[in-house]
Amino acid sequence: MARRSAEPSMIETFADFKENKNVDRTTLISVLEESFRNVISKMFGSDENYDIIINPDKGDFEIWRNREVVPDDELEDTNLQISLTKAQEIDPDYEVGEEITDAVDFAGFGRRAVLNLRQALSSKILELQKDSLYTKYKDQVGQIVSGEVYQIWKKELLLLDDEGNEMILPKTEQIPGDFFRKNESRRAVVVKVENLNSSPRIILSRTSNLFMQRLFELEVPEIHDGLITIKRIARIPGERAKVAVESYDDRIDPVGACVGMKGARIHGIVRELCNENIDVINYTANVSLFIQRALSPAKISSIKIHEEEKKAEVYLRPEEVSLAIGKGGLNIKLASMLTEYVIDVFRDVDIDGEDIYLDEFSDEIEAWVIDSLKNIGCYTAKNVLSMNRSEIIEKSDLEENTVDEVLAILKSEFEEE
Repeated sequence: MARRSAEPSMIETFADFKENKNVDRTTLISVLEESFRNVISKMFGSDENYDIIINPDKGDFEIWRNREVVPDDELEDTNLQISLTKAQEIDPDYEVGEEITDAVDFAGFGRRAVLNLRQALSSKILELQKDSLYTKYKDQVGQIVSGEVYQIWKKELLLLDDEGNEMILPKTEQIPGDFFRKNESRRAVVVKVENLNSSPRIILSRTSNLFMQRLFELEVPEIHDGLITIKRIARIPGERAKVAVESYDDRIDPVGACVGMKGARIHGIVRELCNENIDVINYTANVSLFIQRALSPAKISSIKIHEEEKKAEVYLRPEEVSLAIGKGGLNIKLASMLTEYVIDVFRDVDIDGEDIYLDEFSDEIEAWVIDSLKNIGCYTAKNVLSMNRSEIIEKSDLEENTVDEVLAILKSEFEEE
């Protein structure tokens, strides 16, 4: 039985399909066979007696027709039957009632049939490619991908992935300090995949908080392994960011792990983000303490929380106000974004220059006790001394003798002066 080779145009089509990495082999063969059977069925009324063998690896196909040998005077359907005379021309040993299988030359169906099949296949495979690409990237939304810069336009950037698929990085999703060169590889996070007119449009971002989060996961093994969690991120892309982290293992310092030895881990992220300044702080569910940490490096004197209005009044010494606000208002803006509280800063005129921050008593008062006092809004010695003993015990949940010891230490400091 001879093998029938495909027409050159069909071979080209198969070659295109073979190189297509977005459609799996089983689906590809199924689509090809279905297309052939549709053409055969339209031409002969049935495709049941045909065997179609698809070989996408070599870019060809075979079509075999099965017919029953019948006496010459009983021949009724040349598609399902073959006369004994014709059969014996192929092989003299054929007898009536036997089945003969012979190769069919698809080119014999006519040029129009070949062209229609090629167009139908191309259209179907293109549709499958688009569906596969859409599904692939839909599953990657929120993940970092790499692409080669292919075209730079005013409003967007075109990148190509390893398989030549197009990805779009809009100008609005680029970091202000980004500079791109053609053919260089850049990273971004997939933020959405649109399906416009059945054509997937993959949208990337470098300004998304998710991009920063994924970079931390890549650079910090403890985050990747789930030992440290990024609780919140606040960013002004290309300028500054604040990241709140929490550890589920008391032996791990989350801030130290994220920064790395001599800043090795954080520096890799900073470079990727065009030297964006990143502050990493310890997360806490205590709003007062969280706001205090978010406003670092400023040291606050006292704080009043209005939970229903999601507002906080922060009082600082005059020299600390500029630190809290930061250059161009970045520090307080990011602190508000991170804590999700509107923060109002006030100069604390009630505290004179003799007041002392509680952190300066760390040699005499244990850290957890100082934190408990900070949790109720007391950050300086005079904050604590201005409250009633019973009020401190009630709000801080500290033991009476512990509160008495703290009050004695703080009072003695000012008595000595």
